Amino acid sequence: MRISALLFIATALYAADYPTPAESDFTIREFHFHDGEKIPELKLHYTTVGDPSHPAVLIMHGTGGTGRSFLSTGFAGELFGPGQPLDAQKYFIILPDGIGHGQSSKPSDGLRAHFPRYCYHDMVTADYRLLTEQLHIRHMRLIMGTSMGAMHSWLFGVMYPDFMDALMPLASAPVEIAGRNRLLRRMIIDSIRDDPDWKNGDYEKPPVHGLLGAQYGLTIMTSSPLQMLKQSPTRAAADTAFDRIKERAVRADANDMLYQFESSTDYNPQPELEKIQARLIAVNSADDQVNPPELGILEREIKRVKHGRYVLIPISDETRGHGTHSVAKLWRQYVAELLAR
Repeated sequence: MRISALLFIATALYAADYPTPAESDFTIREFHFHDGEKIPELKLHYTTVGDPSHPAVLIMHGTGGTGRSFLSTGFAGELFGPGQPLDAQKYFIILPDGIGHGQSSKPSDGLRAHFPRYCYHDMVTADYRLLTEQLHIRHMRLIMGTSMGAMHSWLFGVMYPDFMDALMPLASAPVEIAGRNRLLRRMIIDSIRDDPDWKNGDYEKPPVHGLLGAQYGLTIMTSSPLQMLKQSPTRAAADTAFDRIKERAVRADANDMLYQFESSTDYNPQPELEKIQARLIAVNSADDQVNPPELGILEREIKRVKHGRYVLIPISDETRGHGTHSVAKLWRQYVAELLAR
């Protein structure tokens, strides 16, 4: 499990009241990465909902997630139906699998640790090429994302400031990853690298101890104490939940996970926030330990965004810590606000 998926387990089912999702692939020949590396073919897998002639909306997933993770009752069921903020009869919704994720090109496809070291800028560049070269979109109505996808939303705003009307990053901060957030990522990265079974990425069996160490830290960082107690109200229930966490952790691909967390290392849109021209509403939740409100980052940085606004969702029985980014009923009114203006 990863940041985006820990508390938000998406299903492959979708509501019957919006168009059937379609899946496809886009292959970029000779894709060049930020450090000069290149790959002969970079495949981006993506899911779309709606008519391509309608105004386009891009939604980007979090670390370890996929585009299809948004096709759940708690997300699509609150947003994509008739009369809902992203009514798929009126909008063309694009849900890509980022580089290194889902069915897009990733280390576990065969190159393992010889796969190019991608960063968030590479992922945004690839998504931009998907939108413009494959889908022939000249302007986006809305770009939004959760967790890592939210950080990509900030980058879209500074890299392509005239490309969208609105931006909505959910569960993120527009500054370099430091403090406890960076420590968490180093714990994940080093847990895998320091496992003798990892063997510089050429492992014959999964580096189980490294994967477990990575998952333990990730679980505490991205969870909601209130919800965890509700889900595991007794010692026996908590022990059962812990055993499930262990089972899921060892099924992850170590190289994919390592790359996913290392890709955030040089993220930092802060120096260029004044470039953002789109209307922007940044949404975080008060129980998000990845982006804790006491740091005061959004209150400070949103002042540099010309048309920016910051919303903090208070802790309630319905918030899910970092996973609140996927509980659409708690923030969908802000999507409607962005699109109505």
